[in-house]
Amino acid sequence: MTFMTATDVTVSVPESRNRTITPVILSGGTGTRLWPVSRASHPKQFWALASSRTMIGETLQRATGTTFAPPIVVCNNAHRFLVAEQLRENGCEDGRIILEPAVRNTAAAIAAAALLAAQDDPETLLWIMAADAVFRYPERLPAVLEKASTVAREGYIVTFGMKPDVPETGYGYIRLGAPLHPGHPDDSVYRVARFIEKPDHLHATEMLNEGGYLWNSGMFLASASVMLAELKRHEPDVLENVRHALLGSENDLTFRRLEATAFLRSPNVSIDYAVMERTDRAVVIPAELGWSDVGNWNALWELGDKDACGNVVVGDVVLEQSHNCYVRSEGMLTAVAGLTDIVLVVTPDAVLAIHRDYAQDVSALVSQLKKANRAEAEIHNRCYRPWGFYEGLIQGERFQVKRIVVYPGQKLSLQKHFHRAEHWVVVSGTAIVTRNEEKLMLQENESVYLPLGCMHRLENPGRIPLTLIEVQSGPYLGEDDIVRFEDTYGRQ
Repeated sequence: MTFMTATDVTVSVPESRNRTITPVILSGGTGTRLWPVSRASHPKQFWALASSRTMIGETLQRATGTTFAPPIVVCNNAHRFLVAEQLRENGCEDGRIILEPAVRNTAAAIAAAALLAAQDDPETLLWIMAADAVFRYPERLPAVLEKASTVAREGYIVTFGMKPDVPETGYGYIRLGAPLHPGHPDDSVYRVARFIEKPDHLHATEMLNEGGYLWNSGMFLASASVMLAELKRHEPDVLENVRHALLGSENDLTFRRLEATAFLRSPNVSIDYAVMERTDRAVVIPAELGWSDVGNWNALWELGDKDACGNVVVGDVVLEQSHNCYVRSEGMLTAVAGLTDIVLVVTPDAVLAIHRDYAQDVSALVSQLKKANRAEAEIHNRCYRPWGFYEGLIQGERFQVKRIVVYPGQKLSLQKHFHRAEHWVVVSGTAIVTRNEEKLMLQENESVYLPLGCMHRLENPGRIPLTLIEVQSGPYLGEDDIVRFEDTYGRQ
């Protein structure tokens, strides 16, 4: 059987091939309204906020099984190793990761995934979703997907509309149109009458009372060929530039790195505007999945298990005479007394305290921090790397102290510094240290001195994490004072 894709490339597909669903996971967001936990360096999808599993991990688990092809994840370069680790931890090592050179919104990301999937089978169904949504009733999802798959194979783009139970102002809405198949025994698929931007409270209340409106979940199901055809029809510049970016892409380890020049020419536009608001193929299926995009701290209060006083507590927290609060500590003891309806989030380097009614306004605080050039706006005290992580403990004039954790079998780059010397003290595990021409093996409570300018490398040959304390001293201690000579992970 031969199909003609929207890119005018003929693809041959065997008649016997079973049509599968290819999950497409968009992992480009930073979750600003969940600061100080979610930051650009480690955004919300990589945190276990609503369960014991990270949010992207939950997403991958929903999209795993015989029904699904290996997932395609679209993310930015800074998060590539975080995504790869999540795929590994969730048994999706055969998933593909597309790296965007820059943020170009969801239309370009979806175009890249659709073009890549169409190389294998243009009629595969793409289940497009964000990496950071929560479903309270995931057991209902298979039935909704089965219905959506039937409709998508008829040539429609199916969006999943969530039945609202409160006048939410943080979501867009979908107005239901006429049934897609009037008179059909199961006529619970509707044409989309229109999409509505995030409303104010008054209009959200009016829509809830009137009925016939659904929350726009931002999830879609469509064949790769249909999505590409609609992109070509409505936003050809997006499709053409992304197609060239994919043609010029390079394989980097397990990543597909899109060519930057062509990708940057693509218009910065959402898939809602590029296709969904303009296509005549848009339909919606109402669903009751207990969906939330976890867009702010109040959403986590709503999702969380509450005590007798309506409080949601995460971490080392003590409460007294407090009601309907969300209190989260990422380390230190946090004590709260006599407060009602507040959000208190404590991290090693920042504390957020707000009324729950102002949960949507956290992004304004982050904007202030960015204007003041505060590193805390985007960078965590703990920084993750493909080999493990490090976190700052103490910083003073001309010195700083860090904790470094190296995962089993991993190693840092062979490097040197022009402005600092370092002392390493092994706390647990075993370290092999390269220092110029020497190779040293260090055990617990042993140390090594690395003078300024020496070539050095750290690796963990053992089966347990290697933990050490690093003391840096010198006139400049920035992370950009690194010259790499060799790196397992292809970093420059």
